[in-house]
Amino acid sequence: MFYHARNGSVRVENSEMDYICFGNGNKNLIMLPGLGDGLTTVKGKALTLSILYRIYAREFTVYVFSRKNYLPEGYSTREMAKDQAEAMEALGISKADILGISQGGMIAQYLAIDYPDLVDKLVLAVTSSKPNEIIEKVIGDWIEMATQGNYKDLMIDTAERSYSDSYLKKYRWLYPLLGRMGKPKSFSRFLVQAVSCIEHNAYAELDKIVCPALVIGGDCDKIVGTTCASDIADKINGSELFIYKGLGHAAYEEAKDFHERILKFLVPESFILTN
Repeated sequence: MFYHARNGSVRVENSEMDYICFGNGNKNLIMLPGLGDGLTTVKGKALTLSILYRIYAREFTVYVFSRKNYLPEGYSTREMAKDQAEAMEALGISKADILGISQGGMIAQYLAIDYPDLVDKLVLAVTSSKPNEIIEKVIGDWIEMATQGNYKDLMIDTAERSYSDSYLKKYRWLYPLLGRMGKPKSFSRFLVQAVSCIEHNAYAELDKIVCPALVIGGDCDKIVGTTCASDIADKINGSELFIYKGLGHAAYEEAKDFHERILKFLVPESFILTN
């Protein structure tokens, strides 16, 4: 399979955690996706994700982890970080670079705070370290939609808040299809993860992060707000900050150099960023 891509799962306490793995590198890179993981896990997506993130395949053995399949009510991002540490131990991953996007970045914060020996370098993208009114309003609306089983409106609202206007103009014609594919059998997992995002608050402990860190944000982010990235970078000693102008929460999809920028930070000696 492409870049030795494979699907897997690992037992974490009372549940399975889905993951995919690919790449040929000697270093480990762990990617933690955002809240969309609550709707569908990475199960069965090894080939797709290995192609999407192939830029990392030469330097890294890449793992993309979902949260575990069963999440009890009230489960926190800190507990999800504990699960991640246990999954790494079970798979024999003693150290890795960590890329956390959105809610994945929240979990990555606690992974670096509570398990510093596991984290070599840290990338936090379009994420927040503490509650704010924007997060509470946006995710609160999503919780209401999910509670009502309104998957189509949930997907449309997510798109409208995530992407730039120029991007949306190209793809709004797909909106009628959004309610017809990918709807989960249950929203329970999504709801637990959504609440954990609203309640996430690692800000006071960010100064415990001692590894090299890159923080990425967008100056038009309508989901976590426009100051979250700089707030995080200010608290992590020696961290680097980059803000995408004109992009929002989906900068990780829209910015053509997003993964190149990250690779340059993670492996500067072997990569030259091209603008």
